[in-house]
Amino acid sequence: MTDRVMVFAPAPILTVTIEQRSGEPDLHVHPGGQGVWQARMISALGVPVMLCAALGGEPGSLLEAVLAGEDFDVRSVPRQSTSGWYVHDRREGQRESVAEHPGRALDRHELDELHNVALTEGLRSSVAVLSGPHKPSVVDPAVYRRLAADLTANGVRVVADLSGDYLAAVLEGGVSFVKVSHEELLDDGLADDDSVESLLAAGRKLRGQGVEAVLISRAAEPALAIWSDTECEVHPPPLSVNEHRGAGDSMTAGVASVLARGEPVASLMEQALRTGSAAGALNVTRHGLGTGRAEAVHELMSRVRIEPL
Repeated sequence: MTDRVMVFAPAPILTVTIEQRSGEPDLHVHPGGQGVWQARMISALGVPVMLCAALGGEPGSLLEAVLAGEDFDVRSVPRQSTSGWYVHDRREGQRESVAEHPGRALDRHELDELHNVALTEGLRSSVAVLSGPHKPSVVDPAVYRRLAADLTANGVRVVADLSGDYLAAVLEGGVSFVKVSHEELLDDGLADDDSVESLLAAGRKLRGQGVEAVLISRAAEPALAIWSDTECEVHPPPLSVNEHRGAGDSMTAGVASVLARGEPVASLMEQALRTGSAAGALNVTRHGLGTGRAEAVHELMSRVRIEPL
């Protein structure tokens, strides 16, 4: 086991975005999805990453090619159905969907193979990040429960950025750190309202299910964190927003990059929160999701305020 992170991204998507540059349309083709964006930021912060995914069809072939250009390693398993994709138009400044398809559901044989690959790479890592699919119809939550249980039982620290049935699945399997948004807590019926006290109560319930630490993002409001006997607000440095999407994924990535050191969670939490908050704040200044320079994240870390509640 090394200070490496395995990112479980079962169904990444191919993203095609049309933008306007110097008066002409400009085409951008990238790998996308929560796990890809998290892997990109973890790698940018100097921590080795292995991303595990299933790829298929023409979009899958293109995904394999563009993933090869990333600064992290990839292990993929073939799928019979086509990987998901989307085409977005940003020529007018706002993101408009032209067409998209999430891909068909992975079958049980593909999920078994992907579980085995992710388990192998997870056991070679100190942290495993379990990220959600672009659409819930693509992957059965049961594979998350199995993977979380198997990794946790073998001493791998599991970080989950999930909600709904996927969060319930990893809680059953076993998870060390959970990042969840306040909207997800409300949608899942885990919080009564968006007040600080109600969200903290939801976080305490998650802690009661064996989670060592919980981070609750709140859009433009300070995040809430709970671990050991500590409850606090995490205030990011103020930065102008260019693209709000991906901030939560970068926050999770920043936390995972610190937890990969393998020391007790409680001793790492303050630095993990500073790194995560700084990474999330930097991400909103850029068009690319999960992008940012490590030097900028490190400079911003000292400007993150952590206030006990």
